[in-house]
Amino acid sequence: MKLLTLLAGSAAAIALCLPLATTASASSAKPVIGFSIDDLRVERWARDRDYFTAAAKELGADVIVTSADANEQKQVNQVENMISQKVDAVVIVPMNSKVFAEVIDEAHKAGVKVLSYDRLILNADEDAYISFDNERVGTMEAEAVFKAKPEGNYYLLGGSPTDNNAKLLRQGQMKVIQAAVDSGKIKIVGSQWVPEWSPTTAMSIMENALTAANNKIDAVVASNDGTAGGAIQALAAQNLAGKVPISGQDADLAAVKRVIAGTQTVTVYKPLKLIASEAAKLTVQLIKGEKPAYNAELDNGAKKIPSLLLTPIALTKDNIDTVIKDGFYTKDQVEGK
Repeated sequence: MKLLTLLAGSAAAIALCLPLATTASASSAKPVIGFSIDDLRVERWARDRDYFTAAAKELGADVIVTSADANEQKQVNQVENMISQKVDAVVIVPMNSKVFAEVIDEAHKAGVKVLSYDRLILNADEDAYISFDNERVGTMEAEAVFKAKPEGNYYLLGGSPTDNNAKLLRQGQMKVIQAAVDSGKIKIVGSQWVPEWSPTTAMSIMENALTAANNKIDAVVASNDGTAGGAIQALAAQNLAGKVPISGQDADLAAVKRVIAGTQTVTVYKPLKLIASEAAKLTVQLIKGEKPAYNAELDNGAKKIPSLLLTPIALTKDNIDTVIKDGFYTKDQVEGK
C-alpha cells in the first residue's frame, strides 16, 4: 500500500472528504479532524474509517485520514504532519501505544485535541479515550471457550505486545479460567503474544505448539479473529478444526463464516458504526469545548484518561445473525453468495 501523505493529493485523501492542502479552514464552526490509523489494510479499520468520516461529516466536520501500514515511526510522522496542517483534533489508532507522548505534547502546544481510538495511548497526555470494554471482550472470549471445554490443555494466543488492548484482553480471559487453572482442571500448555496481530505468525505459533504438545491441545483462547484464523489453519492441517474450541473478536467476515461452520466458537462483535459515530461526536465536543458524557477513567501510566467504554456482544452460532440484523453484513455476504 502506498503511503498516504498529507502533502500528496492522493485518491485516498480525496475520497476521505478533505483536500490535503487545506491548512487554514479549521475552526470550531467547521472542524478539521485528523484520523491516524495504524493499518488500513486490515478489514476492521477500513470500516471504522468509513463510519467515522460519515458521522463527522454529519456533524459538520471534515476528516483527513492516513494509514501507517503498521509502521510506528511512519504513524508518528503522519500525526506530526496533521498538526502542521492545523487540524483541530487528531484521533489516533496507535500502532505502538508507547511512542506518542512527545507528539501529543506538540499537539497541545498547537491547540490540537487528541483522542485515543480503540487502543489506549500509554504514558501520554491525550484528552480522551474511546473503546469497547476490552477486558470484557477478553472475558467473553474465555467464557465461550470455557463453556465448550471446561478442562484440559489450553493454549493462550495473545495479541500484539505493543497494543495495550492485548493486555486488557488477557486480564479478562484469566478472570474466567484462573480458578480452573489453580485447581488443575485447566493446564496452560503454552502462551505467546503475536506481533502485529499477524495471522501468519499465529499459524506458525500454533503449528509449533501442536508439535510440542503432540497435538494434545484441547482449547485455544485467541485474542482476535485474525490470530484465530491463523491458528485454525494450523488446527485444520492436523484435522482438529472444529474439534478444538477457539475464540476471537471483531466479527471479521471470515470469522463469522467460521462460527457458522463450527471451526470458531465465538467472535466478539463490537458494533463499529457505534464506536465510530460516538468517537466523531466526542471529538467535535472536545473541539467545541463541550463536556462529553464519559463513563470511566483509565490510568495510562501518566494520568487518568477520561474514557467512554462501549459494550461488546459475544456471537456464537445461536446469535450470529446479529451482524445481518445490524446491517454489518448482508445475508449474501455471510452465506457467500
